[in-house]
Amino acid sequence: MSPEGREFIPGLVETPETESYATMVTWDFPARGSHPPLRVHWYDGGLRPPRPVELDPRRRLPASGLLSIGSKGKLLTSFSGGKELLLPEQQFQGFERPARTLPRSIGHYREWLEAAKGGKPAACNFELGSRLTEVALLGTLAARTARYLQWDSEKLTVTNDREANLLVNPPYRAEWTL
Repeated sequence: MSPEGREFIPGLVETPETESYATMVTWDFPARGSHPPLRVHWYDGGLRPPRPVELDPRRRLPASGLLSIGSKGKLLTSFSGGKELLLPEQQFQGFERPARTLPRSIGHYREWLEAAKGGKPAACNFELGSRLTEVALLGTLAARTARYLQWDSEKLTVTNDREANLLVNPPYRAEWTL
């Protein structure tokens, strides 16, 4: 755990060229507009978060998924299309879903093809995808260095760790430049 109270497990890196096969990474996003600060935890490679105490012991956790923790409860979902579960279950008996306000996707591949042909942009377009990729790559960088990093998204630089910043845009041999 860092002095700021952030915990991490160093990545299990075999070589400088390979990715870690198991990581636990925490991102802290600052408040913006009317949205409060947000903390996101990521586990992979067999690492898992603690089982929610509100989850009935007879229920199995999904093999993969998302646990969102709010001020009034928790939402457990599976990445493989399983049913969502609101916790604690007794608190949400009779809960009705809000009306859908966003248009439904016609499918990732179909959206991409239509956008490529000049149609409307895909719901998960490159602008959104690039921001998500930036977050994921920053997690990889934190796992590789096993240190808490502060990131300047505008300048695409690590502001508190010179060594980690060298990994952001490493020098390549002349044969590998464009």
